[in-house]
Amino acid sequence: MFTRINKLQIELPMPKSPDANGAAAVQELLGGKYGEMSTLNNYMFQSFNFRQKKKFRPFYELIASITAEELGHVELVSNTINLMIAGTTFPGDPDITPMQNAKDKRNSYHFIQTAQTSLPGDSMGRPWTGDNVFSSGNLVLDLLHNFFLECGARTHKMRVYSMTDNPVAREMVGYLLVRGGVHILAYAKALEVITGVDVKKMLPIPNLDNSKFETARKFEAEGSQRKLYTFSAEDYKQIGQIWKGVHPDGGQLEVIQGTPEGGPVPDLEEVPEEFAPGITEDMFQEIAKRLQRSAGI
Repeated sequence: MFTRINKLQIELPMPKSPDANGAAAVQELLGGKYGEMSTLNNYMFQSFNFRQKKKFRPFYELIASITAEELGHVELVSNTINLMIAGTTFPGDPDITPMQNAKDKRNSYHFIQTAQTSLPGDSMGRPWTGDNVFSSGNLVLDLLHNFFLECGARTHKMRVYSMTDNPVAREMVGYLLVRGGVHILAYAKALEVITGVDVKKMLPIPNLDNSKFETARKFEAEGSQRKLYTFSAEDYKQIGQIWKGVHPDGGQLEVIQGTPEGGPVPDLEEVPEEFAPGITEDMFQEIAKRLQRSAGI
């Protein structure tokens, strides 16, 4: 089962100005074919459907632990999008057209459908689909698929990084470039254990290391590229049978029991022109009184 911690995997900077069109591009990293919803659901269903978990425990635990990390990545990208859109419109009566700045933005769903927040779709507004999930039941085939899925995800992150200099987007993408590199290497090492083939010789794909990306460098300076988290206080220790040895940068690989330290979850302000959350101050006071009465206060 899953547990939930009220943190993001990293702290995101607060934006200085809105960037709704940049947020539309970032949507590809959430609900695109190679987005975080795809990596999450591929690994999640593979872990649910994994055969002979006891016999092939280290491989099951690898996919299962990365699944939990990917759930946090979905949350991280979603919050990035939310912060980038914030401030695009302004409060006011409907007759003054307070959402006039939204009509020329690339993704009108952000304003009409989700009240200026993320949606489970790609950069062109197409909904994410379960057709993006590959769970064949064949362990080598699934691991090979995961390796190339992560390479495709890395490609898209590099392109989105080059599309926008928004500081929120770049902080998130820099982090995910490093963490995605961990997953690519982990699946390559798993394939090597099973088949004897050194898939690592193909890395990095694309052939551009993370030192070219300013916001990735600080996470590598912290050694994040060498750490694989279990995302469990007690379980998934056997990933250490795969994630061991030396990283391509020369440092020692490390399994961390638990999660990253993380950062705060942004508290989104109300957007009255969107009727979100749609609770007036008077209504809030009444809710508070009801909660106090129910608590016997």
